[in-house]
Amino acid sequence: MASVTPLVLLFLACAGGLVCGNHTYIVYMNPAHRPAVHPSHADWYAAHLQSLDIDPGRHLLYTYSDALHGFAASLLPHHLDLLRRSPAVVHLHPDPVLRLHTTRSPQFLGLAPDASSSAAVPRPIQAVEAASRDVFIAVLDTGVWPEVPSFSAAAGLPEVPSRWRGACEAGVDFSPSLCNRKLVGARSFSRGFRTAAAAAGDGAVRGKPKEYDSPRDRDGHGTHTASTAAGSAVANASLLGYATGTARGMATASRVAAYKVCWASGCFGSDILAGIDTAISDGAVILSLSLGGGSTPYFRDTIAIGAFAAAERGIFVSCSAGNSGPGPATLANGAPWIATVGAGTLDRDFPATARLGNGARYTGVSLYSGKGMGKKLVPAVYGGGSSNASKLCLAGTLDPARVRGKLVLCDRGVSARVEKGAVVKAAGGAGMILANTAANGEELVADSHLLPAVAVGKQEGDLIRQYVTTNPRPRGVLSFGGTVLGVRPSPVVAAFSSRGPNPVSPQILKPDFIGPGVNILAGWSGSIGPTGLLKDGRRTQFNIMSGTSMSCPHISGVAALLKGAHPNWSPAAIKSALMTTSYVIDNTNSPLRDAAGGSDATPFAYGAGHVDPQRALAPGLIYDITADDYIAFLCSLNYTIPHIQAITKRPNVTCSRRFSDPGNLNYPSFSVVFGKKWRVVKYRRELTNVGSASSTYEVKASGPGGVAVTVKPAKLMFKHVNQKLRYSVTFASKERGRSAGTAFGWITWSNKQHKVRSPVAYTWKM
Repeated sequence: MASVTPLVLLFLACAGGLVCGNHTYIVYMNPAHRPAVHPSHADWYAAHLQSLDIDPGRHLLYTYSDALHGFAASLLPHHLDLLRRSPAVVHLHPDPVLRLHTTRSPQFLGLAPDASSSAAVPRPIQAVEAASRDVFIAVLDTGVWPEVPSFSAAAGLPEVPSRWRGACEAGVDFSPSLCNRKLVGARSFSRGFRTAAAAAGDGAVRGKPKEYDSPRDRDGHGTHTASTAAGSAVANASLLGYATGTARGMATASRVAAYKVCWASGCFGSDILAGIDTAISDGAVILSLSLGGGSTPYFRDTIAIGAFAAAERGIFVSCSAGNSGPGPATLANGAPWIATVGAGTLDRDFPATARLGNGARYTGVSLYSGKGMGKKLVPAVYGGGSSNASKLCLAGTLDPARVRGKLVLCDRGVSARVEKGAVVKAAGGAGMILANTAANGEELVADSHLLPAVAVGKQEGDLIRQYVTTNPRPRGVLSFGGTVLGVRPSPVVAAFSSRGPNPVSPQILKPDFIGPGVNILAGWSGSIGPTGLLKDGRRTQFNIMSGTSMSCPHISGVAALLKGAHPNWSPAAIKSALMTTSYVIDNTNSPLRDAAGGSDATPFAYGAGHVDPQRALAPGLIYDITADDYIAFLCSLNYTIPHIQAITKRPNVTCSRRFSDPGNLNYPSFSVVFGKKWRVVKYRRELTNVGSASSTYEVKASGPGGVAVTVKPAKLMFKHVNQKLRYSVTFASKERGRSAGTAFGWITWSNKQHKVRSPVAYTWKM
């Protein structure tokens, strides 16, 4: 568990013994160098700093024991050379700053009854709900607003099992008594954040919103993700009348603990590692992190390093893929021991209409809940300022004389969607049409704007732009349609959802799957309005948000259900079950589509597909992976031994076992990279029978005509449960002249009861 010095105030430069001008570094130590005289690693780290004339009382921020062997320290430039020359130091790097990847979903996933259907919840899911009450989900985010009814302990939820070692920490406006049998823990970690704020000076924090020096959530993001994962059922929940119904988490019987590691200026790696370190020690079974940074080697990736330690201890780690789509190779959190989650839509929408003076009507979405515009058309304007930036409705670009009383057309991009609405309102606009550009395609994300506003896709946006710019007296008016269910097609891959191929290890296909991540209703902070803007004075217990931040806790909750049903399954087994049972056909019986352009989506967008919890309970076969397998994978990446030691906490790693190709990891999907000199790729896999004792599976490979796929053997005959059988698959590119591009296929093992399907991505490189 991370050792933490108590804090008193936030935003007080150089408080708590911090040294101005320092920068935080994460230092990885080789435990083989620890002298026996030191009773603990923490004692050794402090003594080691002292031996280098670095005062641990002033510089040491955290010592880690479970997530990694090492510590975080606030260091001056000359300290770095001292540490790098020490043989006990394996590796060190600056503290990275990560960002947040910001209740129809239980019904959509088949976890709760649908009011529009007479079908009951399948019995296996009902049974699993009770079994998951001993599963602890640790949510590392912006904290929690414990008064939200999602965190009330439902009747019949038993006492917290004694193996839980977590705590509810007292702090500013946060009493330990706020925890209960549902919300079983709440902690905060801010020393990395405080050090960065002190180094940056007062100017860096001036104008930032007030932070609670406690687990209390000022932002709302952490409350939303925690209640999505495991919130109790709350009847008559809504966002100002939208999405009315019962809001509930994925695993209503599971326990949830909040670890506040994100602050106004970001999520610092040292704080995240402290949160992971403590969550492991507390007894967490699931880690949920809706945050991330850019792609970086795993030995510099604080989430990947902390997640490795968690996975080795049997803890499932779910992370958001990021919101940098639809460009290729944009995803974060791509380590194979992490479940990397993309985002899709629900079958619920919030329609709104823009009616123009030429009689045309264009449908978009909105969560606006105030007084409407009425039925009378008002003048419309596009580019209500002196520069092209006014078309984006950026702060300071709109001329009130040209905007006042008008319907303002704004291009999406650069600034936040709700911020554009606030800019239009401040300039006196009567309403806003927010039009997508090519970057967002036809993806529609609803927002609770401060003025009447409708978001439309690119095609509609282009038609509206043409009308407003060519008509001498353009006019328009907006109307709002509430909540609609049964939307088709759904799910659709969100345009913002980050994509593969995996930028760190291209032979591992990522994301792993998608879950609901668009227009999700869940709990919210009482400290801020639904737009998140400081000028928003509205308060609500629930909010609707979009992002892979929202899809990640869906998977965390579903993983808790699977862990309850199969307590002996490893994290890799749970992920395999979710991947091989995912679906790629929408509710119109068509292939999953991509909101970015409306065409068919690919495994680089959705991984194995959209999760199906009901089918994942009984996958038939699983692809399991051990910590030693992950080490062989890391060795195949040609990392140095010290780098691998930093990731794995194993001082005696030698890489005597390594894969000939990183793609030989026993992963439930395939990413085949053909090069100029290699046109044949061969991978091996091992399947474990978790179905009937006597089971026979036959294989079918499908894909592009330009690749020959050979699987040996073509039939697997299992005689008992947990038996393991291996197969090999050879991919041969028949297109000798092809030098670039991608294609996709599937490898499916099936019998009468199960279809165990793995996506295959093919990439040709020069």
